[in-house]
Amino acid sequence: MTAVDERPAPPAEAPRRRPNRLLALLRNSWRQLTSMRTALVLLFLLAVAAIPGSVLPQRGVNPEDVRDYFTAHPDLAPVLDRIGAFEAFGSVWFSAIYLLLFTSLIGCITPRLRDHVRALRSKPPAAPKRLDRLPQHAVLPAPEGGAAAIAETLRRRRWRVVVRGDEVSAEKGYLKETGNLLFHSSLVVVLVGVALGSWYGWSGNKLLVAGADNAFCNTRQQYAESKIGPRVSSADLPGFCIQLDDFDARFLESGQPEFFNAEVTVDEADGARRPAEFSVNSPLRLDGANVYLLGHGYAPVIRYTDRFGKSQTSDFPFLTTGDVGLTSEGLAAFPDVNVDPATGSRNPDLQMAFSGLYLPTAPAAAPFARSEYPTERNPALNLVAYRGNLGMDAGIPGSVYELDQRQVRAGKVKEVGTKLLRKGETWTLDDGTTVEFLGTVPYITLSVRYDPGATLLLVSSAVLLVGLMGSLFGRRRRVFFRVLPAGAADPTSGSPTGGSSLVEAGGLPRTDHPGFAEEFTQLVAAIGGDGRPAGAAGVDRDGGDGAGAREGVE
Repeated sequence: MTAVDERPAPPAEAPRRRPNRLLALLRNSWRQLTSMRTALVLLFLLAVAAIPGSVLPQRGVNPEDVRDYFTAHPDLAPVLDRIGAFEAFGSVWFSAIYLLLFTSLIGCITPRLRDHVRALRSKPPAAPKRLDRLPQHAVLPAPEGGAAAIAETLRRRRWRVVVRGDEVSAEKGYLKETGNLLFHSSLVVVLVGVALGSWYGWSGNKLLVAGADNAFCNTRQQYAESKIGPRVSSADLPGFCIQLDDFDARFLESGQPEFFNAEVTVDEADGARRPAEFSVNSPLRLDGANVYLLGHGYAPVIRYTDRFGKSQTSDFPFLTTGDVGLTSEGLAAFPDVNVDPATGSRNPDLQMAFSGLYLPTAPAAAPFARSEYPTERNPALNLVAYRGNLGMDAGIPGSVYELDQRQVRAGKVKEVGTKLLRKGETWTLDDGTTVEFLGTVPYITLSVRYDPGATLLLVSSAVLLVGLMGSLFGRRRRVFFRVLPAGAADPTSGSPTGGSSLVEAGGLPRTDHPGFAEEFTQLVAAIGGDGRPAGAAGVDRDGGDGAGAREGVE
């Protein structure tokens, strides 16, 4: 009779789940993105991506230079424009690198911050059984009070201490990892501050001439150069007006600047009118903007009287050439002159312009090409007169600080004479018209800015430096002490200690720390007074007779 196996059949094995390849790919990609190596590569790429924004003209800062670049490089400019080289900091590729770096830093910092907090909350580990195997080792007489006295000495030296019976464990140097995390966290905040300033900030430059007729109001059209973030519209600019009343500039005898101060009248958006002063290192603080003083110069006041006796005055600023004496050059144009009052007809070929070189302190003799001092000790204005169609009605963009040379080359504008004028002197031209140099009025160069991320950048940069110092100079290390009872064997020699108690000490640097041996020696000396670190004279770490070790502790 055949036996029947009545045991239940083993359960069938569940089919093994195949790994999700997409999930694994995403996990590996995230690990690569949040690695420190990737963050460093992205930081390098961000610096490389900023090069086009520094080398090439940017449309948001200076559209005129971008237009000139297209004229000078008709084949290359359209290619660069298609890849966003003229708007580098707002391009897709720059934003992609920026966001990837931002994500990489956050993904790298978060787990390290969690581990660091856990390490700060945990107690120092227990002492190992063989302290003599640590890089630093010493045997010393036990102090009065045993482990409690050792712990108190360590705490006074700012060690994190835990006492476990006759053993003391201590560690120090968490500042290194704390500084490392502060550095990288501050770098993330720096990126946030830069993004806020780029998106919601704006700035503009303006030459402001003294006088009520030259008051400046905060509208984009009145700026010579302006840059507005993509999240800001012209209507978001705060409403205020500034009038330059007086400007005081003092210089040393060498020509070096000593003191600048501008006195202005400010009309606030709420209708309040108040006087204010500001200088180079003390900007004018307004609601929603800061006004900085960048430079100053002179605007010659020139009065031209045409052949019908009609006079017009120009006080347009002359730009400094960059020398110490504030030599300035510019243009005074009079397109609406020589109009027949009887018929009202105007001949565009009789327009006048004067290209000038202003010298606040002219030399005593020719050549009159450079000022000798920045203040007006001997002012002189060297003018070149031009007559003809200035091209201002043609609708062609041009500079207001220099004559359109295309009109000169085409023969539409001709030079009619040159003259060096002192203050108050008059020059009569060949057609009987006159030009008079009345003097000068000061002007200042303003930079009006609003950056919502400036404070955040300042604070985060300071914290970044503090964190960097901590990460560079912090050294994590651990020390252990074990109190040996009287009569126990000396760990270095194996010989009995007699009636005195000993303390066995060991030290372990967690990072490269060249000065740890000296610190350990000082710590041992503070606890036992005459202990000798392992490796010193009289200590045999290889298991010798240990006579020197006994001599050092008996």
